[in-house]
Amino acid sequence: MKKPFTRRDFLQTSALGIAAVVLGSSFTSVLSLEDKPYFNLKPIGRQFSLEGYYIWCSSPIWGENGKVHLFYSRWKKEKGMGGWLNGSEICRAEADSPFHKFEHKQVILTPRGGEFWDATTCHNPLIKKVEGQYYLFFMGNSNGKTNTKRIGLATSKSLDGDWARPEQPLLLPGKEGSWDDHCTTNPAFVKGNDGKYWLFYKSWNTKEYETQKGPIRGNRKYGLAKADHPMGPYKKVSENPVIDFSSLRNNVQLEDAFVWKQKGKFHMIARDMGFFNHEYGLHLTTKDGLQWTKPEVAYLNMKSYINEPAPPKHLNRFGRLERPMLLLDKDGETPKFLFGATQGGEFETSTTFVFEILKG
Repeated sequence: MKKPFTRRDFLQTSALGIAAVVLGSSFTSVLSLEDKPYFNLKPIGRQFSLEGYYIWCSSPIWGENGKVHLFYSRWKKEKGMGGWLNGSEICRAEADSPFHKFEHKQVILTPRGGEFWDATTCHNPLIKKVEGQYYLFFMGNSNGKTNTKRIGLATSKSLDGDWARPEQPLLLPGKEGSWDDHCTTNPAFVKGNDGKYWLFYKSWNTKEYETQKGPIRGNRKYGLAKADHPMGPYKKVSENPVIDFSSLRNNVQLEDAFVWKQKGKFHMIARDMGFFNHEYGLHLTTKDGLQWTKPEVAYLNMKSYINEPAPPKHLNRFGRLERPMLLLDKDGETPKFLFGATQGGEFETSTTFVFEILKG
């Protein structure tokens, strides 16, 4: 059994990074010598794209009709890559299986405008089913900026609606000065061994975000809130984050977490933001949601799996898989397919890319 990732591990990892610089090697090359990706992946391809739109946040679920339903976010191409923050909407697509192309079916949530908490964007969809009810976790904001991002929850008895839309966010940021005073976003949801419903969320500190220099400002961490019912109310279990890489050099962090339970243990995959590099996925495990293992590589960069022509200059994040999400087997535990968002495709925007997860 893997031990929890401790501060000593952080310091040792930092030391490896320093050694890599001294030796003239990359931080990644030093660590990856012993890191085989957790997932053995076979690329299926860009299974969903739309002319005139960027596609992001692809959350799959098996439907009662045996098809795969995909809850995704999209925004118009003319807004550019940053349009997710001030013009995204959440939609649903369908396919006969992950091996088939998805077809857009309907718009689920759109920005409401006015004084609503989700006035300017609807993003980060995560679809779950609990006891016959569908729960669509998502993020909205009210000013087109990061500091009003809030997690919300829409509900429906059917995947094609009608969806009851929340008048208030599900989870608010912490008090001023706390690590999570900036926002709540990137919801990850699972039922815990304690019988409660666990909601993991990403946030960071506003002052750090406003005062730091460099290409990535602020340090993204994960907190945990629990509730007796999926609808809440959710109570944060700690004033401190449960995943925190801030003691590492170079502002290392992670985002886009997806959590699932398998054989009594909880797993997380997330996008790496500097632990190895900015193109890999990370895999961590926990038994209690609080103490997490040292990250290992979950999957590699896109060029390790596919060959594509060089992208146009405006796709400067080309070559990495973001917003990783899993389609589990019908047992509800075993990962079968990896879905993610990646730039590129015939419309020179971003698309849903799907991998089959192979054994061994």
